[in-house]
Amino acid sequence: MAPGQSSSLRMPSFLHGIYPAIHRNARAEGRRCAEQYQKNGSFLPPRRMSEVPPGDVVLTHVVSDFQRERPAWRLYMVSEVMGALTEALNWQDTFGVRDTYEAFFRETAWGALYFVVSQTGAMSAERVALRLQAVLRFWETLQSARYQFKTLNEVLTLEELMMASCDWAMDAWCPVGDASVRARLEVAAERMARATREDSIEAILRQMPVAFAHADGLKHRALLADPELLRQRLMTLEPELFAHISGAWTATLIRQLHLWDRQFESQ
Repeated sequence: MAPGQSSSLRMPSFLHGIYPAIHRNARAEGRRCAEQYQKNGSFLPPRRMSEVPPGDVVLTHVVSDFQRERPAWRLYMVSEVMGALTEALNWQDTFGVRDTYEAFFRETAWGALYFVVSQTGAMSAERVALRLQAVLRFWETLQSARYQFKTLNEVLTLEELMMASCDWAMDAWCPVGDASVRARLEVAAERMARATREDSIEAILRQMPVAFAHADGLKHRALLADPELLRQRLMTLEPELFAHISGAWTATLIRQLHLWDRQFESQ
């Protein structure tokens, strides 16, 4: 554990309670963040932090939160903070504001976990590496809690949560599966951080069969199933477009397959 880190996870107090109260308080926190950002382009930590008792369950995804009248730790409601933040700033430089917010709160255990699990915004190899590295820095602290992801009433350890949310990163960037989850994430993060375009292409091609299997409605499946055609397409993408898919996140690969499919239609 790094010096100064708590052995127990601490989260903003406004993320605990029943859903309506958290929604209201998270929106208020977003407006507070906007006021600070307008002053000097920075953010302040939440006013109050609370310790998550060891073993308490933290809800990390909205789809499994069906008992909204029940008090709970609702980490996924950070999205409401960010929504209120950008609204209060009249949607000016939305991506820049969100990037700054992430960079600041990624240096906390709860922020690191939120951004790696929510998989929001840019999913380039560079950005995903930063997120994974942040979670790894707080690994021992984050192990003190238990988590709920996309399955109702399924309580997960940190390792199980990372498998459920980031298996794609390990499969694409550290395909050897004998090591522990933490070790594979460390390797994946290190490889992403120094990845060349060629490295990313190889990772994308490793993950593309999974994306292909979930890409419903493709009209040119035979063409898109050809690895050499995919490699050529990846090599000729504009740098900015390639950066968006360079992390090999399955969802971005599915979107790219559909884009190529439509391009075949117009040819």
